[in-house]
Amino acid sequence: MWRWRHNPLRRRSDVVEAWVVLVTGLVMAVGGPAAGVAAGTTVDASLRQERADRHRVPAVLKEDAPVPQPAADGSTTGQVRAVVRWTGPDGTVHTGVAQVHQGSRAGTATEVWTDGRGRLVQQPPTSEQMVTRAVLAGTSAAAGVGAVSLAGRGVVRWRLDRARAQEWGRAWAEVGPRWSRHIR
Repeated sequence: MWRWRHNPLRRRSDVVEAWVVLVTGLVMAVGGPAAGVAAGTTVDASLRQERADRHRVPAVLKEDAPVPQPAADGSTTGQVRAVVRWTGPDGTVHTGVAQVHQGSRAGTATEVWTDGRGRLVQQPPTSEQMVTRAVLAGTSAAAGVGAVSLAGRGVVRWRLDRARAQEWGRAWAEVGPRWSRHIR
């Protein structure tokens, strides 16, 4: 806080730097959490809308589900891609490729996820996934505001330090020759 007090050695750049530090602190203390809440709320609302728009509908396998190739560690997921048939909300019959249980036979009933138009979509995120994504988005936004604030403060301080060094160099160029006569 010494930069705020009246002092004959205080420079204009010291006052500017004090204001920059204050504004940076305020932006980080208020703007970071505000950006985090806004980002988290937006992502949460988007994911809730996605969940509301997706529906599980009955489908029938049109072909036998293939046997999956094991992963490098020898494990399998139990799910494979196969051609299925389902009826859309408008009564139109659709076919497409969806995830089904391995080893299922043609004609087996299964369920697929569709959007409002009856097109195949991925399963919507679970409640836990929604919370995780919203928290991650909020944390990232808050950290981004903090990083940008600190970077801006760093740039301003670098420029102020550079200006102070030039100012000091000019003052030394004026005073230096007078001192050097006395030293010899």
